[in-house]
Amino acid sequence: MADGYLENRYDEVFGAKGKKVVVKRISIDSLLERNRSYRGYRKEYEVTEETLKKIVAVNTKIPSAKNQQALRFKLITKNNGAGKVLENIKLGGMLPELHLPFAGTEPEAFIIVCGTVPENKMLDIDLGISLQSMLLKAVDLGLNGLIIGAFNKENVTHEFQLPYEPLAILAIGSGAETIRLVPTSADENKAYYRNEAGVHFVPKIRAEELLIE
Repeated sequence: MADGYLENRYDEVFGAKGKKVVVKRISIDSLLERNRSYRGYRKEYEVTEETLKKIVAVNTKIPSAKNQQALRFKLITKNNGAGKVLENIKLGGMLPELHLPFAGTEPEAFIIVCGTVPENKMLDIDLGISLQSMLLKAVDLGLNGLIIGAFNKENVTHEFQLPYEPLAILAIGSGAETIRLVPTSADENKAYYRNEAGVHFVPKIRAEELLIE
Protein backbone atom coordinates (compact mmCIF):
# COMPACT_ATOMS: atom_id res chain seq x y z
CA MET A 1 0.00 0.00 0.00
CA ALA A 2 1.36 3.40 -0.98
CA ASP A 3 2.60 5.68 1.77
CA GLY A 4 -0.14 7.96 3.05
CA TYR A 5 -2.92 6.10 1.20
CA LEU A 6 -5.26 5.92 4.19
CA GLU A 7 -4.66 9.55 5.08
CA ASN A 8 -5.27 10.67 1.51
CA ARG A 9 -8.39 8.53 1.22
CA TYR A 10 -9.73 9.97 4.50
CA ASP A 11 -9.19 13.51 3.21
CA GLU A 12 -10.92 12.62 -0.05
CA VAL A 13 -14.03 11.30 1.67
CA PHE A 14 -14.23 13.49 4.79
CA GLY A 15 -12.20 16.54 3.81
CA ALA A 16 -8.92 17.73 5.28
CA LYS A 17 -10.69 19.01 8.40
CA GLY A 18 -12.78 15.91 8.98
CA LYS A 19 -15.99 17.29 7.45
CA LYS A 20 -17.77 14.75 5.28
CA VAL A 21 -17.51 15.51 1.56
CA VAL A 22 -19.78 13.97 -1.05
CA VAL A 23 -17.66 12.41 -3.79
CA LYS A 24 -19.56 12.30 -7.09
CA ARG A 25 -19.30 9.03 -8.96
CA ILE A 26 -19.58 9.01 -12.75
CA SER A 27 -20.56 5.56 -13.99
CA ILE A 28 -19.33 4.04 -17.24
CA ASP A 29 -22.98 3.63 -18.26
CA SER A 30 -23.46 7.39 -17.93
CA LEU A 31 -20.41 8.12 -20.09
CA LEU A 32 -21.52 5.61 -22.71
CA GLU A 33 -25.04 7.07 -22.85
CA ARG A 34 -23.60 10.55 -23.44
CA ASN A 35 -21.05 9.33 -25.97
CA ARG A 36 -23.06 9.88 -29.13
CA SER A 37 -21.91 10.73 -32.65
CA TYR A 38 -22.39 14.48 -33.10
CA ARG A 39 -22.34 15.97 -36.60
CA GLY A 40 -23.04 19.55 -35.50
CA TYR A 41 -21.12 21.70 -32.98
CA ARG A 42 -21.40 25.05 -31.21
CA LYS A 43 -19.04 27.61 -32.69
CA GLU A 44 -18.86 29.60 -29.45
CA TYR A 45 -16.85 26.81 -27.80
CA GLU A 46 -13.28 26.59 -29.06
CA VAL A 47 -11.42 23.33 -28.53
CA THR A 48 -7.77 24.07 -27.83
CA GLU A 49 -4.70 22.02 -28.62
CA GLU A 50 -4.22 21.46 -24.88
CA THR A 51 -7.65 19.87 -24.68
CA LEU A 52 -6.82 17.60 -27.61
CA LYS A 53 -3.60 16.60 -25.87
CA LYS A 54 -5.58 15.57 -22.78
CA ILE A 55 -7.81 13.42 -24.95
CA VAL A 56 -4.89 11.76 -26.76
CA ALA A 57 -3.18 11.10 -23.41
CA VAL A 58 -5.65 8.28 -22.66
CA ASN A 59 -3.63 6.21 -25.13
CA THR A 60 -0.93 5.85 -22.48
CA LYS A 61 -3.38 3.87 -20.33
CA ILE A 62 -5.28 1.60 -22.71
CA PRO A 63 -4.60 -1.95 -24.00
CA SER A 64 -2.67 -2.58 -27.19
CA ALA A 65 -2.31 -5.85 -29.11
CA LYS A 66 1.16 -7.26 -28.43
CA ASN A 67 1.70 -3.87 -26.75
CA GLN A 68 2.85 -2.59 -30.13
CA GLN A 69 1.40 0.91 -29.53
CA ALA A 70 1.56 1.66 -33.26
CA LEU A 71 -0.87 4.59 -33.36
CA ARG A 72 0.20 8.22 -33.72
CA PHE A 73 -1.91 11.37 -33.60
CA LYS A 74 -1.98 14.69 -35.46
CA LEU A 75 -3.81 17.47 -33.64
CA ILE A 76 -5.78 19.95 -35.71
CA THR A 77 -7.59 23.08 -34.48
CA LYS A 78 -9.23 25.94 -36.33
CA ASN A 79 -5.89 27.74 -36.14
CA ASN A 80 -3.85 25.12 -37.95
CA GLY A 81 -5.90 23.47 -40.64
CA ALA A 82 -9.46 22.57 -39.58
CA GLY A 83 -10.74 23.96 -42.85
CA LYS A 84 -8.51 21.60 -44.79
CA VAL A 85 -9.90 18.63 -42.87
CA LEU A 86 -13.48 19.76 -43.55
CA GLU A 87 -12.77 19.84 -47.28
CA ASN A 88 -11.82 16.15 -47.21
CA ILE A 89 -14.44 14.48 -44.99
CA LYS A 90 -18.05 13.34 -45.37
CA LEU A 91 -20.57 13.27 -42.51
CA GLY A 92 -24.02 11.72 -42.16
CA GLY A 93 -23.75 9.12 -44.91
CA MET A 94 -27.22 7.77 -44.10
CA LEU A 95 -28.78 11.22 -44.39
CA PRO A 96 -27.29 12.54 -47.67
CA GLU A 97 -30.27 14.80 -48.31
CA LEU A 98 -29.36 16.93 -45.25
CA HIS A 99 -25.80 17.73 -46.44
CA LEU A 100 -24.38 17.52 -42.92
CA PRO A 101 -22.92 19.35 -41.13
CA PHE A 102 -25.25 22.33 -41.39
CA ALA A 103 -23.57 25.65 -42.14
CA GLY A 104 -22.33 27.24 -38.93
CA THR A 105 -22.12 23.93 -37.02
CA GLU A 106 -18.98 22.45 -38.59
CA PRO A 107 -16.45 20.83 -36.22
CA GLU A 108 -13.26 22.85 -35.83
CA ALA A 109 -10.99 20.44 -33.94
CA PHE A 110 -9.78 17.06 -35.10
CA ILE A 111 -7.46 14.23 -34.15
CA ILE A 112 -6.06 12.40 -37.16
CA VAL A 113 -5.16 8.86 -36.10
CA CYS A 114 -2.33 7.22 -38.04
CA GLY A 115 -0.68 3.81 -37.99
CA THR A 116 3.09 3.32 -37.98
CA VAL A 117 2.72 -0.23 -39.35
CA PRO A 118 0.67 -1.61 -42.27
CA GLU A 119 -3.00 -1.90 -41.37
CA ASN A 120 -3.95 -5.35 -40.06
CA LYS A 121 -6.47 -6.99 -37.74
CA MET A 122 -4.54 -6.21 -34.56
CA LEU A 123 -3.98 -2.60 -35.53
CA ASP A 124 -7.70 -2.22 -36.28
CA ILE A 125 -8.51 -3.58 -32.81
CA ASP A 126 -6.12 -1.05 -31.29
CA LEU A 127 -7.74 1.66 -33.40
CA GLY A 128 -11.20 0.83 -32.11
CA ILE A 129 -10.06 0.82 -28.49
CA SER A 130 -8.24 4.12 -28.98
CA LEU A 131 -11.12 5.91 -30.69
CA GLN A 132 -13.68 4.82 -28.10
CA SER A 133 -11.39 5.69 -25.21
CA MET A 134 -10.68 9.14 -26.61
CA LEU A 135 -14.39 9.79 -27.13
CA LEU A 136 -15.13 8.77 -23.54
CA LYS A 137 -12.43 11.17 -22.36
CA ALA A 138 -14.01 13.92 -24.44
CA VAL A 139 -17.37 13.23 -22.79
CA ASP A 140 -15.66 13.25 -19.40
CA LEU A 141 -14.40 16.74 -20.27
CA GLY A 142 -17.92 17.87 -21.16
CA LEU A 143 -17.37 17.62 -24.91
CA ASN A 144 -18.58 15.40 -27.74
CA GLY A 145 -17.14 13.82 -30.82
CA LEU A 146 -17.50 11.78 -33.98
CA ILE A 147 -15.45 9.01 -35.60
CA ILE A 148 -14.95 9.81 -39.28
CA GLY A 149 -14.03 7.00 -41.63
CA ALA A 150 -15.18 8.65 -44.87
CA PHE A 151 -12.32 10.93 -45.83
CA ASN A 152 -9.81 11.40 -48.64
CA LYS A 153 -6.69 9.68 -47.31
CA GLU A 154 -4.43 10.90 -50.07
CA ASN A 155 -5.41 14.55 -49.68
CA VAL A 156 -5.25 14.47 -45.89
CA THR A 157 -1.82 12.84 -45.98
CA HIS A 158 -0.57 15.49 -48.42
CA GLU A 159 -2.19 18.51 -46.74
CA PHE A 160 -0.67 17.73 -43.34
CA GLN A 161 2.54 16.03 -44.56
CA LEU A 162 1.76 12.95 -42.50
CA PRO A 163 4.62 10.47 -42.19
CA TYR A 164 2.16 7.60 -41.62
CA GLU A 165 -1.09 6.40 -43.16
CA PRO A 166 -4.19 8.06 -41.65
CA LEU A 167 -6.68 5.44 -40.42
CA ALA A 168 -9.49 7.57 -38.98
CA ILE A 169 -10.30 11.12 -37.97
CA LEU A 170 -11.90 12.10 -34.69
CA ALA A 171 -13.92 15.33 -34.60
CA ILE A 172 -14.14 17.01 -31.18
CA GLY A 173 -16.36 19.87 -30.00
CA SER A 174 -19.37 20.95 -27.98
CA GLY A 175 -22.31 19.16 -29.53
CA ALA A 176 -25.18 21.29 -30.87
CA GLU A 177 -27.62 18.45 -31.53
CA THR A 178 -30.20 16.43 -29.61
CA ILE A 179 -29.55 12.71 -29.92
CA ARG A 180 -31.75 9.92 -28.57
CA LEU A 181 -31.22 6.16 -28.36
CA VAL A 182 -34.23 4.03 -29.26
CA PRO A 183 -34.53 0.27 -28.61
CA THR A 184 -35.02 -1.93 -31.63
CA SER A 185 -35.00 -5.59 -32.65
CA ALA A 186 -32.12 -7.29 -34.40
CA ASP A 187 -34.20 -7.87 -37.55
CA GLU A 188 -35.44 -4.26 -37.83
CA ASN A 189 -33.85 -1.38 -39.73
CA LYS A 190 -30.99 0.03 -37.68
CA ALA A 191 -30.23 3.14 -39.74
CA TYR A 192 -30.19 6.39 -37.76
CA TYR A 193 -32.76 9.03 -38.68
CA ARG A 194 -34.07 12.51 -37.76
CA ASN A 195 -37.55 13.87 -37.20
CA GLU A 196 -38.92 17.20 -38.41
CA ALA A 197 -37.68 18.91 -35.25
CA GLY A 198 -34.13 17.80 -36.02
CA VAL A 199 -33.86 15.27 -33.19
CA HIS A 200 -31.40 12.54 -34.17
CA PHE A 201 -32.50 8.99 -33.33
CA VAL A 202 -30.12 6.02 -33.10
CA PRO A 203 -31.69 2.52 -32.95
CA LYS A 204 -29.89 0.07 -30.65
CA ILE A 205 -30.61 -3.64 -30.41
CA ARG A 206 -32.11 -4.64 -27.05
CA ALA A 207 -29.64 -6.29 -24.65
CA GLU A 208 -31.55 -9.57 -24.45
CA GLU A 209 -31.29 -9.99 -28.23
CA LEU A 210 -27.52 -9.68 -28.16
CA LEU A 211 -27.15 -12.94 -26.26
CA ILE A 212 -26.61 -16.29 -27.98
CA GLU A 213 -28.69 -18.98 -26.29
